[in-house]
Amino acid sequence: MCGIVGLFLKDQSLQPQLGSLLSDMLVTMSDRGPDSAGIAIYSGDGEFRSSATKLTLQSNAPDKDFVDLAADIKAEVETNQSKISLTIKDTHAVLTVPADMVDEVRTVLTKLRPNVRVMSVGEAIEIYKEVGLPRSVADRFAVSQMSGTHGIGHTRMATESAVTTMGAHPFSTGADQCLVHNGSLSNHNSLRRKLIRNGVHFETDNDTEVAAAYLTHSMQKGASLGEALESGLDDLDGFYTFVVGTRDGFGVVRDPIACKPAVMAETDQYVAFGSEYRALVNLPGIDVAHIWEPEPATVYFWTH
Repeated sequence: MCGIVGLFLKDQSLQPQLGSLLSDMLVTMSDRGPDSAGIAIYSGDGEFRSSATKLTLQSNAPDKDFVDLAADIKAEVETNQSKISLTIKDTHAVLTVPADMVDEVRTVLTKLRPNVRVMSVGEAIEIYKEVGLPRSVADRFAVSQMSGTHGIGHTRMATESAVTTMGAHPFSTGADQCLVHNGSLSNHNSLRRKLIRNGVHFETDNDTEVAAAYLTHSMQKGASLGEALESGLDDLDGFYTFVVGTRDGFGVVRDPIACKPAVMAETDQYVAFGSEYRALVNLPGIDVAHIWEPEPATVYFWTH
């Protein structure tokens, strides 16, 4: 079944409240997906974006894997050691590195901590996801205290793959990109094989990761996100609602039948998405918002 929430802020004054608003929306959707949850937060620090990249990491043994990780990485690289830092958040950690050292650091990370997984990479994005009730997941990572420009959350009820951290949403397969999904794809295995032949690497057997990788691969070939979503209407078979994020944008698309529930609200301050209207009821100004159900096979996209 699954539940999706998303919030794209137009009003900068709301940025300190992003995590609080989004976590409240996420918890409201708990009965649509009680087995795991995740959230992607996009920070709004433009100066930070231009100089550094964040790698959000996950470990099943954080007390072992994250201890001295920053120091161990610094010992392996030749330059810019002082610009490498690590902030631990429960089972996740945000590793900040110079933008031009991402490939080098990822190679070193694989060598030093082979069991650590990379949840996301980008100038703005951080992804936190774990098994458990949405409230528990949100509290573990103190989501309510996070600020940013936009974010996406997902509560999962697993239907096609195991209940694991890696199987939880959001999925990120490109820099500052993420996708969450309610529904099921019928042709994800054939599409997976095609993408593998094109050099795409997969971490899980989840059909949502295939959808995320499809969009990333399309954009790497020159398509805009909107164009990638449009082509997906022809290439992705099944029932689905996708909510996607990029560094500066937020998009929604439903399959041509659109049997999965979805509702949107827009004011001068924000654009919001929820699998059900009750996810939106505590947003400021919701009583004067333009509220509608996204049309089938129609791409909606907002950008800063």
